[in-house]
Amino acid sequence: MTVEFVNLNTFQKRLDAKKKIAKEKVFVSLQRSADEVRNHAVKSILQGNPTGVLYKKYRPRRDHRASAKDQPPASDTGFLASNISATVKKSPLVMVGEVRSAAKYSKHLEFGTATMGKRPFMRPALIKSRKKILQIFRTNGLIS
Repeated sequence: MTVEFVNLNTFQKRLDAKKKIAKEKVFVSLQRSADEVRNHAVKSILQGNPTGVLYKKYRPRRDHRASAKDQPPASDTGFLASNISATVKKSPLVMVGEVRSAAKYSKHLEFGTATMGKRPFMRPALIKSRKKILQIFRTNGLIS
């Protein structure tokens, strides 16, 4: 008994097209998910209600109320919030959605230091975004 394949090239082209569409859907889903986490992180910083210590700043002259321990950081200059970015890293086998802050002090805020309590903003943003992320992947038909 022999098996003969007819239109193998056509089948291969269709299969390649489906792979390409699937990769595009994954990329779009990861980008939207990373943006969702980023938006939650920025929102928690900008719309936070700081309850910490009140500091007097002199250049320019103003008051700044810091956030309390375990609360998202209070925005002072806006540098932290404006330097949070969301990207998707691609390699031939793996795609990773990445949300990161370019502010050097963001890790100290997120995890705390020996003298300052933690003021997390990234991890809570990821936790708050979890349902929306799953919905994004379901909408694109990537998970059921």
